[in-house]
Amino acid sequence: MDRAPPVAGGTLLLLAFLWLAARLLIALPTPWLLGAAVETGFWLMLTGLFTHEVVVARNTRNLPVSVALGLLGGASAVDWLETAGVLPDQNIGPRLALTVLVGLIALIGGRIVPNFTRTWLKQHQISDVPPPPDRLDHIALGLTIASMAGWTAFPQSPMVALLLALAGLATVAQLARWRGAATGAEGLVWILHVAYAGVPVGLLVLAAAVWRPAWGLDGAALHALGAGAITLMVVAIMTRATLGHSGLALRADAPTRWIYGFLLIAALARGGAAVPGTPYWPLLLISGGAWIAGFLVYLGRYGVIQARGAGPQPR
Repeated sequence: MDRAPPVAGGTLLLLAFLWLAARLLIALPTPWLLGAAVETGFWLMLTGLFTHEVVVARNTRNLPVSVALGLLGGASAVDWLETAGVLPDQNIGPRLALTVLVGLIALIGGRIVPNFTRTWLKQHQISDVPPPPDRLDHIALGLTIASMAGWTAFPQSPMVALLLALAGLATVAQLARWRGAATGAEGLVWILHVAYAGVPVGLLVLAAAVWRPAWGLDGAALHALGAGAITLMVVAIMTRATLGHSGLALRADAPTRWIYGFLLIAALARGGAAVPGTPYWPLLLISGGAWIAGFLVYLGRYGVIQARGAGPQPR
């Protein structure tokens, strides 16, 4: 299989510059069109680079990721236009972005969580492993994408609430087959299951929020998906990939477990703070403190590893 040269040097520097510049322009008193152009440029460049690698490698399986990156760029552009008053402010941009990210977790997480679990269990002579992908996995993925897409377009539809509930139940059944309870001895694998669990929790709470708006569960649903599923899955993959590319053993040491613990506490507290009747400010402070602590530990542990660069791959 052919492979494109890795993104490095000036290209990588430009990509990082566009990302950072877009973040800064949001906070500075600059014309909104400048910020929109820079951020859109980042997404166009990222999508183009990724698609080039997919085409060169003839890895058509990853073309949906190219589409997802393009949709994230579109969501960003719509959000800028809504914020500037060019389009009616209906929060379509943020909903589309959340939908794409949850869809990516369902698509990619649905592959790697059972695969990494299966590998780890076999290494430890445990024969009861996750089954290969089958119809249930396809149904769960389809329902997740369809229900979230429906929520993006029709956030108050009872039919969307039903689809969200079905998607949540399907992903619960899917996750239950992946033997997550057997991986408690290895945090690097266990955290993948915890992160993926944020998807059905978020879908079910979102279904309740759409079905009964008076319950006020919108915020809890968004934080279950955002601070829970998305953040935890991103950090789970970042830690695993950093260890692997640095030639270190694929094991969660004490600092890594602290990272996972802090971010899990942050997600639970933030979701809890959004539930009506709970102590909002104490939970918010707990969440913020745990969030900062988790990423400070990440910076201290994995920043050092990344500064050293790649090493031999672990056997």
